[in-house]
Amino acid sequence: MVTTTTIDKASILGILETVTDPEIPVLTITDLGILRDVVINGENINVIITPTYNGCPAMDMIAMNIRMALLEHGYKNITVTSVLSPAWTTDWMTEEGKQKLKEYGIAPPVTRSDDPSDREIECPQCHSTNTRLISEFGSTACKALYQCNDCKEPFDHFKCH
Repeated sequence: MVTTTTIDKASILGILETVTDPEIPVLTITDLGILRDVVINGENINVIITPTYNGCPAMDMIAMNIRMALLEHGYKNITVTSVLSPAWTTDWMTEEGKQKLKEYGIAPPVTRSDDPSDREIECPQCHSTNTRLISEFGSTACKALYQCNDCKEPFDHFKCH
């Protein structure tokens, strides 16, 4: 059992670095930048997260996984708070997270331009930038569907915002 004297932020953050996104399991919540803060008040732990999109269906599963990870390490009084402001941005993603996306076959965000035609999206398969947008809606709300004009492979692109 964890006692109040053993609860420290660094230990909690270390545990949370293992919690993955259920939609993109190669990314942790720290890779995504959705982990905003951990507030410790005595024996109470409040984990503060921001969804990539308002209404993101993965957030309930992420909150449950956060609770489970902390419970497995003996922490008991856990609250997960979702905050919407400031809104999450792809700027909060780690460079390591963007590299993990690419290796997983998803083109990482590269710019925050409002015009998708201004973006050079690199194919995660052959690395060509000769790609085209097929649909602003990919396998999840946070991704768009592209196709490489060179290798002809379709791929998801993590939307920039």
